[in-house]
Amino acid sequence: MRRAEVLRLAQPKLVRFLPGVAFGLLSALCAVGLLATAAWLITRAAEMPPILFLSMAMVGVRAFALGRAAFRYVERLFSHDAAFATLPELRVGVYERLVPVSPDGLGGTRRGDLLARLVGDVDEQQNLPLRVVQPLVVSGLTAVASVVVMSIVLPAAGFVLGVALVAVFVLGTVVNALVSGRAERAIAGLRGSYQAELADHLTHLDVLTAYGAVAAGRERLADADRDLTRAVLRRSAGVGATSALVVLVAGLVTVLTLVVGVPTLGTGGFGGPALAVVALLPLAVFEVVAMVPLAAGAWRQVSASADRIASVVPDEVPEGIPVDGPRATRRAPSGPVRLSLRGVTARWPGGGDAAAEAPGGAAAGRPLALAPVSFEVEPGDRILVRGGSGAGKTTLAHVLVRFLDHGGDYLLDGVDVAEYPADEVRRVVGLCEQRPYLFDDDIRQNLLFAKDTATDGELEAVLDRVGLGDWMRARGGLRARVGDRGALVSGGQAQRLALARALLAEFPVLVLDEPTANVDPDRADALVRDLLQAAGRGDRAVVLISHTPVDDELVTKTVRLEAPRD
Repeated sequence: MRRAEVLRLAQPKLVRFLPGVAFGLLSALCAVGLLATAAWLITRAAEMPPILFLSMAMVGVRAFALGRAAFRYVERLFSHDAAFATLPELRVGVYERLVPVSPDGLGGTRRGDLLARLVGDVDEQQNLPLRVVQPLVVSGLTAVASVVVMSIVLPAAGFVLGVALVAVFVLGTVVNALVSGRAERAIAGLRGSYQAELADHLTHLDVLTAYGAVAAGRERLADADRDLTRAVLRRSAGVGATSALVVLVAGLVTVLTLVVGVPTLGTGGFGGPALAVVALLPLAVFEVVAMVPLAAGAWRQVSASADRIASVVPDEVPEGIPVDGPRATRRAPSGPVRLSLRGVTARWPGGGDAAAEAPGGAAAGRPLALAPVSFEVEPGDRILVRGGSGAGKTTLAHVLVRFLDHGGDYLLDGVDVAEYPADEVRRVVGLCEQRPYLFDDDIRQNLLFAKDTATDGELEAVLDRVGLGDWMRARGGLRARVGDRGALVSGGQAQRLALARALLAEFPVLVLDEPTANVDPDRADALVRDLLQAAGRGDRAVVLISHTPVDDELVTKTVRLEAPRD
């Protein structure tokens, strides 16, 4: 995904964008017209003409005052509606590009920073139409109209105003860039770094506490906060400097228009009221065009956020992540299935530049993560996969559910899995990971996403089946919360909840990846036995990946993984 594509998705369609621009322009013109009419009215009234000569100006002041507020309100409605309407499309577009590479293609991005990109940086894109494009269009048209009117009243004053507007456009943009340009480009990244540090600190607070590293973690968090605060203050300084420059130039223009206007008093019908108009009109014009230098600053922030979004969403799926090709048209079979692995290997994405392609698409240039392995999975099998640390046990689990691509042959009911979309493979092969993810919600919601039509009776039955029925009832039923990432449950209970979800989904093949990794050793055997028994003895096959011993009576075959060697 490129920055231009992010910006294209963020910019509203013309038919939705134009009404906001039109009403914004009308509001700006009313603001200029209000000051010009009021200046003429006050000056003309000082000459004490008959009231009839002032009635139109009096009505004009009221009309411009009401129009300024009314058009501004309507402009806000239309422009924000158009900007907000683009965000769902942008968010969906980003998610659609992330899904094919998740989870194994996102290992290089910290969780907190990824969240900042998908929330904060995407939200920042609404400022493209609101604070960049629309202000430039409205300010430009207002400036042109004001110069034309000023030139009609007094050509010399129109020339002065035109030159001053160009100067403030250029100088304001330069001053803003010099004072705060670097900070504006850095804010998005600093905000992501801060959120990443905060997420890491809160997630690993127990470990930091255990090793006495909380103070050091807080110091890193404080450093990230100071860097972000410094950048935000620098941005504010740029806004202040730009505003000061605009006020200064507006004052100078007022003085210059008086210099060129006073000598012409009484000639060609140019009188005191007209002089007041040409002297005060620039103040209103510069109030509107002050948005131009600030739009340049907003552009730097929008552009930096767009770059961050584009960098986390690759143009192409990284090598090693399965891609549904033109052959992937088959539907997954219903009922029991057979898996066949023959010389299957795998390499993690990002492990190096691929110099060549090994059979089956595994890039030979990346380190081998799974040595060739062969075995068959028949309906009802209980297969134990063993191996030392680094032998590729988790890699094999990810290959089985098509999170990772593979070399060799991986067949589903005798058909290459490449002929099935990855989602279809995951309909029949389910994975319970080492650290099951539990949502910060109640037990019911943590089960329902596996089968959203399940009744409370079905949920309670599956919890009884995995040995959590009494625990659930003691906690207050299905409404009991499990905490953030399962903070209120033990490692064994988290594994049982994950198994309950898998049973609800009715996977014909269930992969249990190190289910005892977060369980006390004296309880590991009982947990494995309970999990295998809960999975049932029917046609469902279970692939148990474990580094701990398992009773032979619980499994039908054992597969030993060897450490990979390139």
